[in-house]
Amino acid sequence: MRYRLTFIAGLALGYVLGTRAGRERYEQLKKSARQFAENPAVRNAAESAASSGRDFAGKAYHSVSEKVGDRVPASVAERVRSLRERSGLNGAEDDWGTTNT
Repeated sequence: MRYRLTFIAGLALGYVLGTRAGRERYEQLKKSARQFAENPAVRNAAESAASSGRDFAGKAYHSVSEKVGDRVPASVAERVRSLRERSGLNGAEDDWGTTNT
């Protein structure tokens, strides 16, 4: 998939740079990309994905740190702590990674 996206990106770049009206087409593409990025639905989806990622990282750290103990490097602990602060979790307990019987 990564190679396919790289190939498509290369084709798009070649098209933009290779055409006579490349600059005009580039401005059109840039405007379309900006409109896409400013779309409220797209922004909400991106923010939701980022928030979910931060939540899962914090939950995974909590779950792993219980099993590993103090062997988690300080740099990892600091990164997760900053992710928790951003997500608003602030050390709150959750049930991620636990089994309900």
